[in-house]
Amino acid sequence: MRSAGTRIVGALAGSLVLGACVGANPLSTASSATDDATAVESATADAQTQSPAARPAPAGTFDGARALEHLKRQVAFGPRPSGSAPLKATREYILAQLKGAGVATRQDAFVARTPAGEVSMANVVATIPGRRPDRIVIASHFDTKIARDFKFVGANDGASSTAMLLELARVLQGPPRDFTIELLFLDGEEAVNWDWQGADNTYGSRHYVEAAQKAGTLTGVKALILLDMIGDRDLLVRRDSNSTPWLVDLVWAAAARAGHRATFSNELTTVEDDHVPFVRAGVPSVDIIDLDNPTWHTAQDDLEHVSVRSLQIVGDVVLAALPDIERRLAGQR
Repeated sequence: MRSAGTRIVGALAGSLVLGACVGANPLSTASSATDDATAVESATADAQTQSPAARPAPAGTFDGARALEHLKRQVAFGPRPSGSAPLKATREYILAQLKGAGVATRQDAFVARTPAGEVSMANVVATIPGRRPDRIVIASHFDTKIARDFKFVGANDGASSTAMLLELARVLQGPPRDFTIELLFLDGEEAVNWDWQGADNTYGSRHYVEAAQKAGTLTGVKALILLDMIGDRDLLVRRDSNSTPWLVDLVWAAAARAGHRATFSNELTTVEDDHVPFVRAGVPSVDIIDLDNPTWHTAQDDLEHVSVRSLQIVGDVVLAALPDIERRLAGQR
């Protein structure tokens, strides 16, 4: 993602090719392949034996501590850029957790054309059926930025919002809601090059929108709630000018009712993120993000700089806003 300030959002159109996840990854990090493989193997075994599913929690109640455990499991895989073995292990962890929660899940594989060549990617789509097929999508990217000069584990940028979706998968199980809830785990949000420019970003979200447009299913997406970088210790979420105003208003009103006015600021910012392809396609969207923090894309985006309280606040706000969003959408029919 990028904070655009007062700048106009740049063009995000780019070439994506449908296909299977095959071929070697042209991207590399500072870690050796052997070290990566060892770390992934160890973290995978650890994740299987220390799943947050073992921690009891009340049904229907968001548990920030459980979300934090999901976050830690992802960080244990190490840097997770698109096409890498650690990201594949992360995807497998996501799929296993969703299966354990009883949520129907599918992978959507594609090949993205990037400045480094073709890279195999795959989104994960989880569906919790509602009383009507129209969908509210709650999304997060799960890849991390490629950093060749330092180890970037993305505890906040990538892991925090993905952890929240996994906890929401547990919480949202139960009596059907009015609308179907789709939990969308997006690959390829980060730019392959260091700078966010042109079409070198948002590969997964652009693929999702383009594929849904071709299939005629995008009209069923009635709203998008995008989560990104919501776990930092000094959380401050500003209103994004690229988001849909009525949807922002509902989320911020829910935050105010929950006593979180200090966290959900009325200060305006402009962010380029995975919601932009949806907005351009006519889908009402809101980006819940704290982009203005000093750990962004640094080695300090680690476990020491995330907070269970921040995860709890955003989880509670999203759950509080959902009924209001559903009522608004139902009234538009």
